[in-house]
Amino acid sequence: MEPRALGRCVLLALGALAWSLRLAEATASSEAKRSVSPLVATPCWQAEDFVVVLDCAPCTIFQAKTMPECSTTGFIEQINCAVSKKEEYRSCRSVVTEAHSFWKFEGAMICVAVVFALLVMCRQRVLDRKALEKVRKQIESI
Repeated sequence: MEPRALGRCVLLALGALAWSLRLAEATASSEAKRSVSPLVATPCWQAEDFVVVLDCAPCTIFQAKTMPECSTTGFIEQINCAVSKKEEYRSCRSVVTEAHSFWKFEGAMICVAVVFALLVMCRQRVLDRKALEKVRKQIESI
């Protein structure tokens, strides 16, 4: 393999690595944004048993603007606390959104694996050619 082709393989691998790092950084920053919330009195669902009244559903436009629970994930569920009898809302994760994020991650990892497999194949070809050339030169010198 020519040095130019090897250089292209290396650049391709570095580009894939940079892309995967950007993807990981974006995921980490979005997780950090979700975890930041103002300190408020402990919600009843953290301290006592509760029953889910309405399952996890997307927030309406009005809810997204008025309820802090909607700002973290965009989904909320309504719960009733057993002891205090309070009705509260809490943020939740949509199964569909989680599945979509999982498959995006899996796709990115498969792409990175393919790129590095190609890089290994290119490098192996270069090393094989060098070894064959070295053997050929040794045979010619005899």
